[in-house]
Amino acid sequence: MTQPRDGGEVGELKLLGLWSSPFVTRAKLALQIKGLSYEYVEEDLSNKSELLLSSNPVHKAVPVLIHDGKPVCESSVIVQYIDDAFAGTGASFLPADPYNRAVARFWAAFLEDKLVKSWGRVFSTKADEERAEAMRETIAAAGVLESGLKECSGGQGPFFGGDSVGYVDVLLGGMVSWIKAAEPLSGAKIIDAATTPLLAAWMGRICELDAAKAVLPDVDAVVEYARGVQARVAAAAAEN
Repeated sequence: MTQPRDGGEVGELKLLGLWSSPFVTRAKLALQIKGLSYEYVEEDLSNKSELLLSSNPVHKAVPVLIHDGKPVCESSVIVQYIDDAFAGTGASFLPADPYNRAVARFWAAFLEDKLVKSWGRVFSTKADEERAEAMRETIAAAGVLESGLKECSGGQGPFFGGDSVGYVDVLLGGMVSWIKAAEPLSGAKIIDAATTPLLAAWMGRICELDAAKAVLPDVDAVVEYARGVQARVAAAAAEN
């Protein structure tokens, strides 16, 4: 049985993932912050396991959290599920106040719709100009997210969740290694102390958390992995 830090039994937890995925890191970070033990299963996405295919038949993707045999898919959904299913374990990721919960969900949606989508195109787009435009959109989204941090934290709290790590912190925190990898990969900083000082300070605080230190992938390893992805994209483009 899985046990949180307070010793209560919460059932068996298994996480299907890929070490380099920032979305898997989100789930790991949420579990680590809550102090939940779990079995981690590294997936080979070129040869997906039957467990992954049966657990996520729609997208056939990681992460998948399996709790007592029941699968939960999609990283943002998994983080909310962990918060709901283990509400008595640690601080809640979402505020109790309905309005503040709505604000947190708004910025989480903005993060997914603007920053994550444009950031994904940086690595999947074949044309240099399209890739550069995607990076510009990603940096612009980070600029807007700076105001989100100010709003969610009340202008004073160290995190989007205020004094403690919240929902948006976990979602963005899972991407930190990739955000840091952006500079050696593209020469551009997504979060820059000169243009987004609040987010830059936030990133420093996230990286100092024991939970983050335990789960964030090594930046150099991410850079090497991303260069491999870019090489495969370039090779595919050359064949067409």
